[in-house]
Amino acid sequence: MTFTSEEKIDILSLFPDEIASLMAELGEPKYRAKQIFTWLHRGKGLSEMTDIPKKLREKLEEKCIFKLPEIEQKLVSKIDGTIKYLWRLYDGNTVESVFMRYKHGNTVCISSQVGCRMGCAFCASTIGGKVRDLAASEMLGQIIATELDTGEKVSGVVMMGIGEPLDNYDNSVRFLRLVNEKDGLCIGHRHISLSTCGIVPKIYELAEQDMQITLSISLHAYDNDTRSSLMPVNKKWDVYTLLEACYNYFEKTGRRISFEYTLISSKNDSAENAYELASLLNKTLRRGASPMPIHVNLIPVNPVSGKGFTSSDKNAVNTFAAVLEKHGINATVRRKLGADINASCGQLRRKNAQKD
Repeated sequence: MTFTSEEKIDILSLFPDEIASLMAELGEPKYRAKQIFTWLHRGKGLSEMTDIPKKLREKLEEKCIFKLPEIEQKLVSKIDGTIKYLWRLYDGNTVESVFMRYKHGNTVCISSQVGCRMGCAFCASTIGGKVRDLAASEMLGQIIATELDTGEKVSGVVMMGIGEPLDNYDNSVRFLRLVNEKDGLCIGHRHISLSTCGIVPKIYELAEQDMQITLSISLHAYDNDTRSSLMPVNKKWDVYTLLEACYNYFEKTGRRISFEYTLISSKNDSAENAYELASLLNKTLRRGASPMPIHVNLIPVNPVSGKGFTSSDKNAVNTFAAVLEKHGINATVRRKLGADINASCGQLRRKNAQKD
């Protein structure tokens, strides 16, 4: 992806060996590539690389572009310190990310696209559709800029912000490999979760990538009629087709999949719905020599203006979880961080656009 009409090289999207090739092209020693790569992933611009010769820096500034996202708006939770960022990108578009502190370390939830075309009925991110994909550098940039702003190391990543990562497959995979590089951010794949609404062909492709990330599936219903009414993607790849891809992913990677289930009052949150969900998952995923371990992450829906959905009450949530557990499905209710700053993605960008 290029940023300017001059088609400058997006240097933060390059792997060390690609930067080494650039060094060779410029007549520079290849060992400079590691230095440059490390500086970039620390958030230092080309002119700030103190151990790089001035002439090389000038060559790079002429040939390349490096631009981190800038803070457009920042909300800090008074309850738990969660930080929600609205980032302004190089072209004026905005995306969101969320910085969350846990006992085991800090996690950032990042966006993968400006807007989203998946059209999920309960989601604010998809209002207005997709504007464009993010480059790998822009995904990395959200993490780097967060570390610079907070002064704290990020050890975990969730690709669950604005956009559908598998609808931006090539850039998402490049990001996943770059963020794991030892001379860069060096975030282990086991500490990264990618959330998808269910683009089945890309799930099969991802299974072949040999990355130990956690795949999170936005399921939200056990039957095709309900899921199709909530998630248009289900009309192309239905529940059973999706779960078959999930079973293949587990067989290929050995990694447990997390199923996200948004609870919507009077829509999909009854005890009967929980029983049917457990039956579906047990039937389709617990088979063969290695039955797949199943985890369901229950998420009371975040009300979005104009959508008309209301969150399930506490009793309904607890009953739903208990029914799943009774039938052998591990279920947890997502801990809601940043409740006072509305930390779910999409709404801050939408409000900012309406203001403009």
